[in-house]
Amino acid sequence: MVTYLDAATAPLRNTGQIRLYGEEGFAGMRKACDLTARCLDELVSIVAPGVTTETIDRFVFEFGMDHGALPATLNYRGYTKSSCTSINHVVCHGIPDNKPLKDGDIVNIDVTYILDGWHGDSSRMYPVGTIKRAAERLLEVTHECLMRGIAAIKPGARTGAIGAAIQTYAESERCSVVRDFCGHGVGQLFHDAPNILHYGSASEGVEMRPGMIFTVEPMINLGRPHVKVLSDGWTAVTRDRSLSAQYEHTIGVTETGCEIFTLSPKSLDRPGLPA
Repeated sequence: MVTYLDAATAPLRNTGQIRLYGEEGFAGMRKACDLTARCLDELVSIVAPGVTTETIDRFVFEFGMDHGALPATLNYRGYTKSSCTSINHVVCHGIPDNKPLKDGDIVNIDVTYILDGWHGDSSRMYPVGTIKRAAERLLEVTHECLMRGIAAIKPGARTGAIGAAIQTYAESERCSVVRDFCGHGVGQLFHDAPNILHYGSASEGVEMRPGMIFTVEPMINLGRPHVKVLSDGWTAVTRDRSLSAQYEHTIGVTETGCEIFTLSPKSLDRPGLPA
């Protein structure tokens, strides 16, 4: 049975219960998520052919340090980088390295900052130079999946409505939804209850209530949905080597709908795509 509890009195560990945050929590999340969004905005002018993902990762670390924030991924369960950089057929958790980006690549950059104890989690896709139309279309479909999932968020609905909206649209565009990874509760913890599936039925999942905070982060493939994790223990790739894309926002459920905490201050939520 799912239980909900006041986040102000909850222990700082994942108990499987769903935290309901008040205005103080929402205010803290706005600040942390705004910083993450501003970092992702700055990366638009940095991502280019010849730039290494290690350079991107170093910028993420220094940007956080300059603003009094720590990257949540740094030393998280042994992960040694400040961001995840997932290129082309890498679905998620790509590890930054010294290999330069190439013209035509697509790269997801996933950043989470901890600011005053609050976690701001978001990711965007970045085209590198000139990309093929198939890649551009995948980015368009994936971002639309994200926004359709977010549009399903409201008190009284079930979290399955998010996944149903994403799956219906993705499959109508002849793409597939990755099942192996999901969105998650976030706030004072990096990963918390509930899990947010990006597929399923609107009648499934837990009831959404005001005060819930979680991520929506669909991973959409041009080919089949199946993935495998490489020997480094982190990097997940498509089994059929098809392109994969992901966009992510952190969301708070309100009395009337939801608030997107990680919107771009510069309206760069879809960098490189037509407005």
